[in-house]
Formats: sequence, C-alpha cells, structure tokens
Amino acid sequence: MTPARLSHRRAPCPVIGRHALGALALAAALAMAGLAQAQGSSNRGPRNADWIAAVVNQESVTAGEVERRIQRARAEAQRAGQALPPDEQLRQLALDGLIDERAMITSARESGMRVDDGEVDRAVQNIALQNQLTPEVLRQRLAAEGIDFARFRANLRDQIMIERLREREVYQRIRVSDEEVEQYLEAERQRLNADAPLNIAQILVTVPEGASPEVLAERRAVAEAALARVRGGADFTAVAQQLSEDGNRERGGVIGLRPASRLPDVFVEHTRGLQRGENAPTLLRSGAGFHVLKVVERQERSLGEIVQTRARHVLLRTSPQLDAQTASRRLAEYKRQIEAGTASFEDIARRFSEDGSAAGGGDLGWSSPGQMVPEFEQAMNALPLNGLSEPVVSRFGVHLIQVLERRNTALEPRQLREQARNVLREQRFDQAYLDWTRELRSRAYVELREPPL
Repeated sequence: MTPARLSHRRAPCPVIGRHALGALALAAALAMAGLAQAQGSSNRGPRNADWIAAVVNQESVTAGEVERRIQRARAEAQRAGQALPPDEQLRQLALDGLIDERAMITSARESGMRVDDGEVDRAVQNIALQNQLTPEVLRQRLAAEGIDFARFRANLRDQIMIERLREREVYQRIRVSDEEVEQYLEAERQRLNADAPLNIAQILVTVPEGASPEVLAERRAVAEAALARVRGGADFTAVAQQLSEDGNRERGGVIGLRPASRLPDVFVEHTRGLQRGENAPTLLRSGAGFHVLKVVERQERSLGEIVQTRARHVLLRTSPQLDAQTASRRLAEYKRQIEAGTASFEDIARRFSEDGSAAGGGDLGWSSPGQMVPEFEQAMNALPLNGLSEPVVSRFGVHLIQVLERRNTALEPRQLREQARNVLREQRFDQAYLDWTRELRSRAYVELREPPL
C-alpha cells in the first residue's frame, strides 16, 4: 500500500471523511478570525468577566465560548446570505452545540481514544497551508490575536478525537439491507436513463380525423399487415419505404437519435424495455394513426461508470528534521528540473521519494475516486494529462504529482453495491448523528448556570 492510497474508511488517519475535513476547515476559520481562544480543555476557569454557562461531566462551557460560537454563526450566515433564527434561539443552539461537544470529548476520553502529537502537528501544517502561511507565521498570527498556541493545539486535538469517535459510533448504528441497496440501484438506473438518447423508426398508417368505423378498420388492417411482415422477418426499412405515411419514409421511417424528452411520450413508453434492433410487438394507436415501432439505437448509460486515474508522485515525509515548507521548496526545485528537461520524473522519484512506489519511478497505478486521501485526490483531479502539481501537503508528507492517464471504467457489481450502500449510509448519517448526540447528552451530567449578578 502506498502512502497516498488508503481504504475507503481511512480509519487510521487523523482526519476522517467529509465530517473531519469540515472540522479542520472550521478550526482554520476560527484561528484566522481570532475566535478560538477557549475551545481546549474546559477545566480551565473563565478569564476576566467571563463566567461558566454550563458544566458537562467534569468540563465547563464558558459564556465567552457561547458568544464566539454565535459570532462565527453570524459571520458564516452573512457570507452565505442566509437568515439566522432569533437571538435567544441562536444562543440556545450555540450552547447546545458546545454541550454536545463536551459530552463527546468525555466519551472519547473514557473510551481510551488518543491523538498523538504527530497527528496534531500535521493538522497544524494543513491549516497553515490552507491559509497560505508557514506554521511559524500561523503561530505568530495566533499570538497577535491573543490566542494561546498550546490551547489552539488542544482544540485541534479535541476536534480530531471528536471526529474519530463520531465516525466510529455513528456508522455502527446505520444498517442498510440488501433489498434497500437493490431498490436504490434500480431507482438510480431509471433516473440515469430517463432522458437517454433514443433512435426510433416507425411505420405510420394515418387515420383521418373523424374517420368512419369502416375506414378505421381498413387502416388498422394495413398497419397490422405491416406489423406481421416485420415480425415475420421482413426488412423494416423496406416495409417503411413502401407503406409509411410520415416524413421519414425515404429514410426507412428513422426519426433520428435524440434525447427521450424530445420524443413523444407514447413512443418512449411503447418501446420501454426493447433493445437495439427489436420491434415493438404490438401496434401503437395515437391521434395520428397506427404506428409500428422499432428501436434503432438506445444509448443507455450504465451505473457505476467512473473515471480512474493513473498517477505518479514523489513523496517527502515531514519530520522534526524536515518541515513541510522545506519539503515543498525541494519538490518545487525537482519540478523545475523536470520541466526544464534536466531530470526525469522517474529518476527523481527513484532517488528521493520516500515510499514503496519509488522503485517504480513513483507510479501509483490506477486509482478510483475515494481511493486516495482527499488532499491528494483533489490536487490530482485538477491536473491535465502529464501536468505537474505544485507541492501538495497530505497527512503523509508533501507530494509532487503527475497524471499519466485517465480512463472510464465500470465498477464490478460488488463494488457498485458497496458504493450504493455507502451512499445510503451517508443519507442516514445526519439522523443517526442526532440520535447519538441525544443519547450521549442524556447520559452526561449537565448543569446549566445563570449569569452572575
């Protein structure tokens, strides 16, 4: 397994899935806004005129934290152009959110969950990178805002721990049956092909408006004879050119390939389930007359088609001896050499890359969406073929990435069902998360306090 390649769950990583990425982005926003002063261990007492608004188990929530949470919500709502609830309701939501977080931290610690210093270091590096800063400049910026760096790191440690606990506990609650997976896949097939391009040929036997029963019977007989001929093996084109009374007669009745939404609904419904080259087994009666229909072409799209990418990389692992900024400068120099033609990507990867792909010139093979860690995959997907990335920081170190090939491929049925199961789990995550937080809170000791006089 290469350093960039992980299983779908990414359980060992310091940041897990979309929920954890949101947490770190939130931490970055808090830091840059100067609003994260008191999110660490809540055993610390309030400062200045601050006061304890709630005690959760052995930890406190201060009124200052509640106020900062409200300020952040207002700033985010303003950026998004969204309305907020009334002030009292907003304050209660902020307090409830902080109480829930304290209950989660308690649960995580009681379960023995730990986050080591190296994981926090990588989280700090990622936040600095997101804000286009070096870790040292980030630290200076926090100090200028009056934010204690040790407390900032403690906040990050708690966030990472909460995300790990949330992913582990909530997903265990979500159950998706095989029947639900199949129902979801069938619905997706129908949705995907609701407007798939379709080419139909027809033999039209018109019926005059207000035709007598005798004329109607005669017209029906002509159409039934045409249907019998094509069902008996006669060439549809020849029969259409001989009998059809529509404008496509000379083309053998072929209407032409077009989205299903641009065809008469009765045509789409009457040919549903027919494959290319098959004739409809019965006549279709419309306001124009009687139709004999044939599917000339159906461009149905199959579920599970994905774009796979073959990429290679050079990885420099960060350490106390090599920070992310120094590693980025080295990789930028390697990139310059490759672009100038003075060195090849393969040679540099073999000489300097610090993972198992080095022997193969950094080649990672073919990867599917979700197979690489998000920060790596995002940078890889933005590259054109043969393009070289800027240095990319991930939880494994710093990468220089090049995309070699892309291809469309279909997932195997097992992979498709697992993908559907994951989608259904995600759809149910929010409700399962709410249920879990309610249970955590019901088991926690919560004491709400009034402001001092």
